[in-house]
Amino acid sequence: MYAVLCAAVLIFGAAIIIFPERYVNCCFCGFALWAECVLPSLFPFIVLSLVLIKTGMAQRASVPLKGAANRLNLPQNAAVCFVLSILSGYPAGSRLVYEFYENGSLTQNDCKKLAPLCSTSGPLFIIGSVGFKMFGDKLLGVKIFIAHALSVILISLILARFSKPSENLPARPPKSGNNVLYDTFYGAIVSVAVAGGFIAFFYVVAQFMQDFNLLYPAERLLCLFMDGSAARAVCAGLAEATTGCMLLKSSAVPFKGAIAGFLITFGGFSIILQQLSYLVKAGVPPFKFIAVKFLQGILCFLIVLPMTLG
Repeated sequence: MYAVLCAAVLIFGAAIIIFPERYVNCCFCGFALWAECVLPSLFPFIVLSLVLIKTGMAQRASVPLKGAANRLNLPQNAAVCFVLSILSGYPAGSRLVYEFYENGSLTQNDCKKLAPLCSTSGPLFIIGSVGFKMFGDKLLGVKIFIAHALSVILISLILARFSKPSENLPARPPKSGNNVLYDTFYGAIVSVAVAGGFIAFFYVVAQFMQDFNLLYPAERLLCLFMDGSAARAVCAGLAEATTGCMLLKSSAVPFKGAIAGFLITFGGFSIILQQLSYLVKAGVPPFKFIAVKFLQGILCFLIVLPMTLG
């Protein structure tokens, strides 16, 4: 396995060296996509989220919700984490879970419950970037967002119901220095910069895989259910969801909104790896997390499908 991975990395690096005019420009397009579609919707909310955590306001706001959280077998911070996650978008929710874990307010068991619940895209991206800018249909963006939120909540609550009870650790003062504003903006800038790096890298990876027909078997299989452009968009979206949604806008398939819902909810490996960079440090099993994200994506697809075909 290690030898295969090394060979893949060497081949990928060689392709960039041999065809720099192709892949350097592709990397630039990936950063442009991040700057246009992700940065405006992510940065303001992740700043807000970090301010609430580092000042202790988020912990205090979660106390009145302790009873409701207990009935759902969730930690008392669950509602605050979810609301901040659904407002901010990927990977802010995972960053919040890790911040609470690092602060001592969540156990590893709690993080395993909250990881899928706080793995969401935001309304600005789904409704504004995907629905309005990419598909030219704001209402479709609203439908995808509602289905996305429902699929994440339903799967997460079912899993939480059959998990170990939460310990409900007492709220602790945030681990932050005197300069909360600096720490907040530094953390937010690092988070959105890392997100941009992931998007640009996997944008290049998706193009490389298409150029060398590495996903041809998967595309041929998908062509049994959709046209070629949609099949290519799905394969690209499994690597990087924003890229997949961008490619879907040129497809004539009538259920492309449902496909976009799946890609956004699953996240693609770019977004999944961004989240795991925080969640693994909080004890979340990566393969189980990926499997749950796939289930959430399938459910979102099934919810959006009748809305787009009706």
